[in-house]
Formats: sequence, structure tokens, C-alpha cells
Amino acid sequence: MGIYLGNLSYAVTVDAITEVFSAYGTVKRVQLPMDRETGKPRGFAFIDMSPEVDEENIIEALNGAEWMGRELKANKAKPREPQGSARPRQRY
Repeated sequence: MGIYLGNLSYAVTVDAITEVFSAYGTVKRVQLPMDRETGKPRGFAFIDMSPEVDEENIIEALNGAEWMGRELKANKAKPREPQGSARPRQRY
């Protein structure tokens, strides 16, 4: 499913994230969303590791750790909801 990494420094790069996560195993993909207006990172990333990597250990090791002056937030990535599918409103 992948790892969500939040509260990242706006100076972070895909290479820097790959270097940190490579210590835990093979990094398959790093997605670092950029702000459309500024072109700078939005402060979070999604990391996909090879299947043999224990993502729980990575999350435990990095959640709350300080990196580039920020306290990281590491969690299991949640599946993305299809666009246009708003949550149903509850009727009373």
C-alpha cells in the first residue's frame, strides 16, 4: 500500500527521501507532490517500497523523528478516493 510521510521540509527532494528510505530496503517509487503555483513541495510524500520490506518497522522508526528541522509524520498510505466521489450526506 505504501507509506505516507508528512510534515516534510519544503527544501526536501526525491533524492533525499530515496536516500533515507534506502537504508530500510529497496525504494520502488517516491511521489513528492508539488504546489502548482510555487513549484515547491507541498510538505508530504508517498513512498512505495519493495514487497519484502517491512513498512511497519519503517513507520515506527521514522514517525516523530526529526529530519531537516521538522518532526516527521509517518503512516500507512490510505487508498485515494476516486475524484468526484464525495461522501454521502447523512439525512436526518
